[in-house]
Amino acid sequence: MTIVAATRNPGKIREIRLLLAQIPVRLVGLDEYPDAGEIEETGSTFVENAELKATGYARLTGEMAVSDDSGLVVDALAGAPGVQSARYAGAGASDAERIRKLLDEIGSADERSARFVCAISVADRNGRILCSVEGKCEGRIALVPTGENGFGYDPVFIPTGFSRSFGELPDEVKSQISHRADASRKIMRFFADFWGNRT
Repeated sequence: MTIVAATRNPGKIREIRLLLAQIPVRLVGLDEYPDAGEIEETGSTFVENAELKATGYARLTGEMAVSDDSGLVVDALAGAPGVQSARYAGAGASDAERIRKLLDEIGSADERSARFVCAISVADRNGRILCSVEGKCEGRIALVPTGENGFGYDPVFIPTGFSRSFGELPDEVKSQISHRADASRKIMRFFADFWGNRT
């Protein structure tokens, strides 16, 4: 069976391929479907956006599709940047510009609790949602960015139980505690049950 990963990002495709390594499927990215347009992320939650993309690309390709949406939720900013995480400082803004805007808005607030959230959805080839899960990693926003590892808001996010930011932590630690890891473990339970019931 073919599963379409609703992304053209080769790094993300590689990540999902590793996740599904134990399952007898062929995973392909959207680069194999050049005529598939962009599905607009108009949802108000991460799950809604993941489901929009999974449903849309399943219908466009006629294959089962898996999609994700993720971002940073900051309590002092009433949940911003949230689903707008990638577009927080405007279209085409760099990671550094998004971080600068975030730190400017939170200022010296004592309340710095935050969490990374990742939603993953799977749709069948007709676009019907089979499963949606959400993973989280709790933490707080640092006063200044530190570390060169990772991307996005990693340099200003310090996960609970750690004194270093995601930008400083090694990949092997992040891959155990991240929001994506949490969501991935949950979606793997779905896939294990799904394929177990097909045999």
